[in-house]
Amino acid sequence: MLRLIGLLLLIPLLDALFLVVLTGVLGWQLVVLLVVLTALLGVFLVRLEGRHTLAKIQRKAARGEAPTNELLDGALLLVAGAFLLTPGLVTDAIGFVLVLPLTRYPVRLALKKWVVVPYADDKTGGFATGNVYVGGFPGGGPTEPEGSETDENGFEATSDVDFEDVDDSR
Repeated sequence: MLRLIGLLLLIPLLDALFLVVLTGVLGWQLVVLLVVLTALLGVFLVRLEGRHTLAKIQRKAARGEAPTNELLDGALLLVAGAFLLTPGLVTDAIGFVLVLPLTRYPVRLALKKWVVVPYADDKTGGFATGNVYVGGFPGGGPTEPEGSETDENGFEATSDVDFEDVDDSR
């Protein structure tokens, strides 16, 4: 969590430093024009992609499918809009990475792999991904009797038992 806060504090610092350096090279008028143009272009692209994503959500819902990827795209577009409206060229670059479908796809895959799936797995006890233990505790757990042997999967070794027929006719 501290790394995330540090990263969020580092972005405006990098943005300010980059704007100062760019102002020395291009002049303040061009830098202001560049910041305004990237914000306007970004807002246009977010609206365009947002409408496209909303249409995909509606199509999937009409077919009775869960629009999981489209909802993640919508969330990424919301974050992209916030980055693009924040003055600065570094935040605009991050916003453009999130708004363009070609670069948003790998971000969405990473978000699903490292955030969504582990969170859903944690909240459902493994039922979200099918990673559910059956047959007791993995590795024998605390109820493992003394001296019992387990196989490579953590299950108790089986043994044959002789049974005796009992006459129930009485």
